[in-house]
Amino acid sequence: MADRTFINGTLLLRLSQNARARASCLTSVRAIDSGRRRRSMSSQQARPAAAQPLLPRQQEGPPGADGQQPGDAAGHRRGGNSFPWLTVLGFAFLTFNSGMAVYRSPGDLWAIAFVAFSYVDLLALFFCLRQYESAEPGSQLRDRLKVAVWLLTTALTLVFSYKVAAVMPAAVAIVVWLMAFGTVAGGFYAFFCYADK
Repeated sequence: MADRTFINGTLLLRLSQNARARASCLTSVRAIDSGRRRRSMSSQQARPAAAQPLLPRQQEGPPGADGQQPGDAAGHRRGGNSFPWLTVLGFAFLTFNSGMAVYRSPGDLWAIAFVAFSYVDLLALFFCLRQYESAEPGSQLRDRLKVAVWLLTTALTLVFSYKVAAVMPAAVAIVVWLMAFGTVAGGFYAFFCYADK
């Protein structure tokens, strides 16, 4: 036990030292950046704010000029044919953690069902999100995928809220459920009401 306390104390000390070093580096970078901004603002011609673009111009060209289809926004962000290592690593981590949770709860069918449902729900959610990103804007497929994404996130929110509220005192459980319903209602508004305006 003493060894653990020592190791935890050492790790906390190193983390705090790293945090202080990062903070001082960040302060230096901000000072350098503000100096650059002042110099670049004084060197620019005085133009009215409305004449300045809000975002930098992107390379314009006909759709598909870079070898991609117009609706292939996800492929464009990934940089072409690069392998999505981060996605694969994330799914491997999710699979490993789900497997370990099932392994550590032998005979507890409700816990196994919770883990299995959460795992399948997350896989379906990420699949639907990927399809939604690559679907043509305004298409019927995109609208159906939007409904599927909302239903999957709602189910996941309600299942996790149930598990959290079950171990909390009554007052906190009420707050958890209110937050869950607020999240579900906010998602519905953002997906279906706000987009129409």
